[in-house]
Amino acid sequence: DFKLRQSKYYENRQARKARSRRLIQKGALLEKYFQADNLSVEQTEELLKTFASYVNAHKPNKLKNDQPNN
Repeated sequence: DFKLRQSKYYENRQARKARSRRLIQKGALLEKYFQADNLSVEQTEELLKTFASYVNAHKPNKLKNDQPNN
């Protein structure tokens, strides 16, 4: 039982670390390409909401959610 919990804890920890890394990388790209490093979190959300519909409607097929990640 202890080994199972320990294994599950390790898996969850690794998943959290991977998610944190991905979020940091995407945030850095957002700041780089949208020059958003001076924007607050609220302003960044407003910026993204402004362009979300357009970007999602014009996203290349290879970047859509239903495509497998390569």
